[in-house]
Amino acid sequence: MARAMKVAIVDDEQDMRQSISQWLALSGFDTEAFGSAEDAFKVIGPEYPGVVVSDIRMPGMDGMTFLKRLMSMDSTLPVIMITGHGDVPMAVEAMRLGAYDFLEKPFNPDRMTELAKRATQARRLTLDNRALRRELSDGTVLMRKLIGTSAVMERLREDILDLGQADGHVLIDGETGTGKTLVAHALHAVGPRAGRKFVTISCAAFSEDTLAQRLFGPAEEGGGLPLVEEARGGTLCLEDIEALSQGLQARLLTQINEQGTPPETRIIAICNEHAPDRTLEETLRPDLYYRLAALKIQLPPLRTRGEDILTLFTRMTEQFAEEYGCEAPQLTAQEAAQLLQAPWPGNVRQLVNIAERAVLQNRRGTGTIASLLMADNEAAAPALTTEGKPLKDYVDAFERMLIDNTMRRHKGSIVAVMEELCLPRRTLNEKMAKYGLSRADYV
Repeated sequence: MARAMKVAIVDDEQDMRQSISQWLALSGFDTEAFGSAEDAFKVIGPEYPGVVVSDIRMPGMDGMTFLKRLMSMDSTLPVIMITGHGDVPMAVEAMRLGAYDFLEKPFNPDRMTELAKRATQARRLTLDNRALRRELSDGTVLMRKLIGTSAVMERLREDILDLGQADGHVLIDGETGTGKTLVAHALHAVGPRAGRKFVTISCAAFSEDTLAQRLFGPAEEGGGLPLVEEARGGTLCLEDIEALSQGLQARLLTQINEQGTPPETRIIAICNEHAPDRTLEETLRPDLYYRLAALKIQLPPLRTRGEDILTLFTRMTEQFAEEYGCEAPQLTAQEAAQLLQAPWPGNVRQLVNIAERAVLQNRRGTGTIASLLMADNEAAAPALTTEGKPLKDYVDAFERMLIDNTMRRHKGSIVAVMEELCLPRRTLNEKMAKYGLSRADYV
């Protein structure tokens, strides 16, 4: 369940502040009230996690001046203005200055609630988009999203750090759902172009003529620049590169050749799917393939990542449990083995979907992990199979997951973990060392 957003109520009349605050609080909002604009500014900043409801006529800094200062601080902050009878022209001016909407006294409380709901939804979307943009420009954050301690994931992170510093174009290949787009963003974010444009387009989403115009121009009147121009000096990410026609492959190759070395604009090409009987090298023109694949990253399928599967599943179920306001399901040894043995044709994307459904069915008290896996994998085609593993591998993976989950739940308290798992300190220390777990990571 999403956390309630704040509503800052600014009015010099105490009765009005209290009545609005009480009504909105009953409607599920987290309210805070201020007797003056000056007091409100002590709390409200550019990242204020909510909206503002303000009277227009106040002593000291009036509502219009307050609105102008709020808009100069953050033009996307929703501000609902409250006007007295005869102040409608002033309210219209407030809308021109950037107010979200206005209410005329005496107003219908339900109308206030409806406005506050729409304003908070708009604010949440704005803040989520800002957070996403920050994440996609922060290499450290992106690298943390590449969860896993398996050898293939350790190598992938090293490859991203190495290739991120290089100038050459990059080709990213791998099965669907393995996180190729995330890796493309990370390559850009950890390299010298991090502060420049990252422009992305799917080559499979448009007709050939439309794609040609969007990529190379000429730009339509009133439209933006062609993407090869918009990305100049930064990174151009071409998803579904395998969908590029032979003609557009030739134009892209010409564009690459004209840049020289090092290239002014780096191209990251992502292959999402190609015919099972053909390699990407056979799908693309050879000369284009070798220009793009000078640096190449092959993402590992989830079924090869061992106990990363349990780590990912646990993290995802905890996140969804927090979002839905319920308990995360606790895996049994049998369920952990089922997750490790599953073929995962949809890779991480499939795991995230199953984790969400596992949380929802756990909230209802019905269903099993096995039933979710069976339904998903029966619907997938072609079916994939996994190789069997020694029993010890399953036991070790489950044991590591239990210790990891318990350490995180108790925030690194060794005593609490010892009590819950009924382990003496020496045994717990030995197992943590065996699985590469450090108390410092949980405190």
